[in-house]
Amino acid sequence: MTSAADELVSQHGGLWDPASVDDVEWAVRLLAATPTHEGRDPRLLRQWARRADEFGSRLAPVPSTARVVERDDGLERMLLARYTSRPPTVELYTDTLALAEELVDARGWRAWYPPGSVRAAALAHEAVHAHLHHGPAKAGLKQALDHTVLRLGRHRVAGHVAGAEEVAAHAYARTVCGLGRSPLLLTAALRTALTRPGREN
Repeated sequence: MTSAADELVSQHGGLWDPASVDDVEWAVRLLAATPTHEGRDPRLLRQWARRADEFGSRLAPVPSTARVVERDDGLERMLLARYTSRPPTVELYTDTLALAEELVDARGWRAWYPPGSVRAAALAHEAVHAHLHHGPAKAGLKQALDHTVLRLGRHRVAGHVAGAEEVAAHAYARTVCGLGRSPLLLTAALRTALTRPGREN
């Protein structure tokens, strides 16, 4: 039986290699696809992507106190994991994790994503979302991005950059889990696998 990952490689492997796109460029693409960034200068998006990536990679290890709940409907939702704040919970989608592991093997990416690291990266990623949601680090990310939305004399108001938290969380997971590439690469490959024409749910 041919797996979804094998089909993805056979259909797209010779035409498009997602690994040829570097981690910062995947972050730029994530920002560009985020609502409110339509028409933004690509150079500004790249600047924000790089700063968010650097911020996430420099974060000290973040302990996770959220309850972890495993579910098996991630393929339908196109989710690997999700953090909800009330109560603090990480939903971990085991079917998407399994497809991600298949995809790593089919693509030959195991050196970048060792066994068990996809799950660990998903948990680390969501731990940062919780950290940014509840702690002062969110202000630190705003400061690092240096996006000014209002100036009053010598005073300035730093603005929110939609999608930057997601970039930072991926960079953190890459760093603390010792991955060779950002989980953004794997997320992009998963999305391609889940949205390919003719895929059966």
